[in-house]
Amino acid sequence: MSKVTIIIPNYNGIDFLKDCIESLRYQSYKNFEVLIVDNGSKDKSVEYLKCLESYENNLNIKVIYLDENLGFAGGVNVGLAASDSEFIILLNNDTEVFPDYVEMLVNAIEKSDKIFAVNPLMINAHNKELVDDAGDGYSLLGWGYQIGVGERVKDFTKKRIVFSACAGASIYRKSILDEIGYFDEMHFAYLEDMDLSFRARLRGYIIGFEPKAKVYHLGSATSGSKYNSFKVRLAARNNIYLIYKNMTNFQIAFNFFPLFVGTMIKMGFFLKKGFIKDYITGLIEGFRNLKECDRVDFTEIKKSNILALEGEIIFGTFEYVYRFIKRHSG
Repeated sequence: MSKVTIIIPNYNGIDFLKDCIESLRYQSYKNFEVLIVDNGSKDKSVEYLKCLESYENNLNIKVIYLDENLGFAGGVNVGLAASDSEFIILLNNDTEVFPDYVEMLVNAIEKSDKIFAVNPLMINAHNKELVDDAGDGYSLLGWGYQIGVGERVKDFTKKRIVFSACAGASIYRKSILDEIGYFDEMHFAYLEDMDLSFRARLRGYIIGFEPKAKVYHLGSATSGSKYNSFKVRLAARNNIYLIYKNMTNFQIAFNFFPLFVGTMIKMGFFLKKGFIKDYITGLIEGFRNLKECDRVDFTEIKKSNILALEGEIIFGTFEYVYRFIKRHSG
């Protein structure tokens, strides 16, 4: 049994999947296997993967073929259920990893049993001097954000604790995944990693950022663009799920005003972008489906953990504003 399973969800990713797999050949750490979950691709991905299974000798590769697209959450969950490795790396198909990527992530997560996940330094593949993601934060405005996005790579050299790990390239401890549950398939795609991290943090687990683990990321390769109808609708809907599932009623009431302000700002933003109908549709769908959400049982959660996370969300609001100003001030 391999110590690490690298799960790569794939949907119509033939244009970049090859480069992703090729980058895994040169890892300094060898005790890993690769599990590709094809989410019902309609391009030439299936033919390529079947050929890879037949002739690949250097990498331990397995493929699970799904008949339909279960979304990121559903596809990854199939892979998680099929793996019994100690650690899981979730890797987007539009990434290329550095040779010591796996080694650095394993070294980081092995520092403590309380570490649930570790986020690498994700670098913008289009401009390799800029950060794509150095862990994710969450704000009182109800906005998740990529820490460091658009900032200089050379400024991100220190380890830190982050609110959430990006599921595009992070490592996870499988025993904690088995404890808290996998990705919420109601999300389908977008913010499912924030929801998972939120649940882990409520139980007192830690999520870290490891700048020595590096990966290039194209970004939005599967969805096709930064903003589109599908993405805007699902992100709006899933944020409603995220808040309802992971905040107490008191927190929701306490945070109501900034959450409302954040929603109004988003409405104005998507009105200008031409996606206001999709955004509102997503919000309505989110509220309509709340009763189907599997909400956290807060009787099992320490109040100190809830307070600590509320503090992080408040801090995250200031960090978001600071980084936004820094990024747009030249």
